[in-house]
Amino acid sequence: MARYRGPVGKVSRRLGFGISEKGERILAKRPYPPGMHGQGGGGGRGNFSGQKKQSDYAVRLQEKQKARYIYGVLEKQFRRIFDEAKRLPGETGANFFSLLERRLDNVVYRMGLAQSRAQARQLVSHGHIMVNGRKTDIPSLTVKVGMQISVRPQSKTTTYFKELAEGGNGRRAVPAWISYDNGAMSAQILSLPRREDAEPGINDLFIVEYYSR
Repeated sequence: MARYRGPVGKVSRRLGFGISEKGERILAKRPYPPGMHGQGGGGGRGNFSGQKKQSDYAVRLQEKQKARYIYGVLEKQFRRIFDEAKRLPGETGANFFSLLERRLDNVVYRMGLAQSRAQARQLVSHGHIMVNGRKTDIPSLTVKVGMQISVRPQSKTTTYFKELAEGGNGRRAVPAWISYDNGAMSAQILSLPRREDAEPGINDLFIVEYYSR
């Protein structure tokens, strides 16, 4: 299964944006780019503001990279999702993030069954997740309204899921477009996610402009 496996801290520091909870923690401790000249700039949050002014292309590339690393998608698949978003009615940027949110691994993450999207991807690929009552190991599967996402009965007996059930879903709030039952470890997709339901702090217009250049 193709996915980014590199250091999240280094990428987060290079982008000046935490691509995961771990990336945010590392960036908070070292709020400057990696490398021997990382602390050589001016003030601001760390020393990112002291770097040489970026070109329009570099700004748009960085915004695209933020989203790609956050959702853990490699470039070829990321571009394919964007092309699909362009074919849908409505705003391309909003469609794009809706499709990213509807990836099965992201839904498992939003349900609170995993601490990160990488862990959610692993749960799916190891066969712990069911869609409409059938086991699936495809993290990139795009869920649709009405679909039922649940943990396999056999998996619920494992220590990980037992502790998760006992502790409740306390990691994050489940978005309104997902109806989650913690006792059953099951969720239903109620509606399509909106742009505001996706990750904040990313300029989707820049991503559209990057791919439209």
